[in-house]
Amino acid sequence: MTAAPGDKVDHGIFAIPATTRSRLILEAASEMVGDGGFPERQARVSLRVQGAGDWPLTFFASDTPSAIDEVVDGRAQIAIVNPSSPLTLAYRGAGPYHEPLPVRAITVIPSEDQMAFAVTESSGLRSIEEIADRRFPLRIGMRAQRDHASLWFVEQVFDAAGFSLQDVISWGGEVKYMARIPQDPARTEAVRRGEVDAIFDEAVNRWIYPALDAGMRLIEFGEPLLGRLEAMGFRRGVVKRRDYPRLPADVTSLDFSGWPVFCRADASDGLIGRFCAALEARKHTIPWQGEGPLPLERMCKDGPDTPLDVPLHPGAERYWRKLGYID
Repeated sequence: MTAAPGDKVDHGIFAIPATTRSRLILEAASEMVGDGGFPERQARVSLRVQGAGDWPLTFFASDTPSAIDEVVDGRAQIAIVNPSSPLTLAYRGAGPYHEPLPVRAITVIPSEDQMAFAVTESSGLRSIEEIADRRFPLRIGMRAQRDHASLWFVEQVFDAAGFSLQDVISWGGEVKYMARIPQDPARTEAVRRGEVDAIFDEAVNRWIYPALDAGMRLIEFGEPLLGRLEAMGFRRGVVKRRDYPRLPADVTSLDFSGWPVFCRADASDGLIGRFCAALEARKHTIPWQGEGPLPLERMCKDGPDTPLDVPLHPGAERYWRKLGYID
């Protein structure tokens, strides 16, 4: 069948063949990643002019701090990081980033979370700083995903406190990569067997009570350490007794909220505007941690579950302002 784009045919509007093939792949992948029994759910999408030699656009449904380098280096044009803090530090040139990186936010997917640091009661540890003061041979149960941001948080916290994971290992400690998901019982079972002294992780609501049942407690940050971390770009967090009544009191920690969608500062306004328009058009089909359509109207503004410490890309700001989402 031959037809010009837009001509009526029996099955509806004639589609440009490249669009049909690409939409088939994108929509099929969308359906597959929505299947709870399908394990490969992280997407990386590349786009090009049909027949061109290279792939100039890559959208990466990433979650780790390494996505920042991919965008800055041009290997991806739009990516996601969980949580917001790594992108903030990259923008400021703080922590592991030795100079400010040219990153800008497009939107922030809502997710309110805290990073918690739990140790065994038998360790006697009361604060992060005591680990170094006592040269404690801490055995830490971490995620099996070695590039997960929870380990990145631990590395930055220890560095701000004046020691490193390698120091802990030199004191006889160990990092055990043994949890695929936060609530994985492997870690608390290892605590009960006396093989692990600490669990440091986010999604605290998934694992705090099993940790308490295993004889653990959350440790605090001293104010000087918190101040140094806040100056870098981290946000103070609180694991509240109101939310977890079995805690003896509120415990200060670090915020682990927000999933920024971001790009390079020099990304074209046209590309970012089109991406925002696509989100607006498909917001009813994108699941998130709340009810109803994706709340784009508040995803371009700073909030408890949408930390926005990196400026919006001008193309994104212009588009959200046009819709009335930004005053």
